[in-house]
Amino acid sequence: MKRFLIIGHKAVTEGGFSLNDMPGGAGRMDVLCRCVNSCFFLSHDLRRDVECYLLLLGEPNPPKTILIKGNEVRYLNPDERSAGSLIKKALQVVCGEEFIESTKGIYIRNGGLERLLNEIDFSVLDENGTDIRSVEEIPENYILSDHMNFSEEEESLIKDLPKISAGPKVLHADHTVIVILNEHDRREK
Repeated sequence: MKRFLIIGHKAVTEGGFSLNDMPGGAGRMDVLCRCVNSCFFLSHDLRRDVECYLLLLGEPNPPKTILIKGNEVRYLNPDERSAGSLIKKALQVVCGEEFIESTKGIYIRNGGLERLLNEIDFSVLDENGTDIRSVEEIPENYILSDHMNFSEEEESLIKDLPKISAGPKVLHADHTVIVILNEHDRREK
């Protein structure tokens, strides 16, 4: 199973946002939706061996973690509004410290980065990391940030994790996911 954790620094943590204003009123939820689509969609198929964690840090109740499982998810279509609608439904669920399913294959809980780091061994996708094409055994689990850099607190939590680069250029988060998955595809043949 490959896992991606995308940190949404301004992504709202309640389900009252408008699907027509995901870049603004929802705290750049559009970036997270594009990452979700990049994690799962192939041409006429879905990656079932991927899980996507969205760590939402915006107002009013951060942090919240949404988990989308490729082998279970239903009702996800390859457009931002579809992913946004499912995230919005998840944020309307009253949740606690354990994951609770909001719709098929989509789960939500309270909790943040430190807890996830204690549960899963991640590598950090970082433009200054080791190029993925030069790594003999590529990792299965990755952390990346949305359109913003990691905060000082996040940097201190991830400072000792392996750092992997998707290539020589700085890419958008959703494009980085695609490059990493493509490298996995090439090596799994």
